[in-house]
Amino acid sequence: MSSSFVLTCLAVGMVAGMVAALCGVGGGVVMVPAFVALLALPQKTAIATSLAIIIPTACMATLQNARAGLVDWRVALLTALSASAVAYFGADWMRSLSNVTLTRVFGAVLFIMSLRMLLWGKA
Repeated sequence: MSSSFVLTCLAVGMVAGMVAALCGVGGGVVMVPAFVALLALPQKTAIATSLAIIIPTACMATLQNARAGLVDWRVALLTALSASAVAYFGADWMRSLSNVTLTRVFGAVLFIMSLRMLLWGKA
């Protein structure tokens, strides 16, 4: 592993961790594009790697947020059940799609959600 590779991974991790903690997005919105653009990972590998990283990232942020009494555990547990079940099958679906299709889907989801938040977001 080259030093530039290690430094790039560390920098992406720091930015993703901050975005995850501040925005609750798991950091994938930072990691997936960064892995593809900066580390030349294929889209599928970038997605799978991002998901693996979200586990410790989410645990650390959840620990801090739970200490502050900010986690609604009813919502978290019920939503986690459905999200986990669908994600299991979604991973199979992801593998069947091309990297180009996945990149377009990812971009479209980010665009639609960001537009919605910018135009109709509520504080």
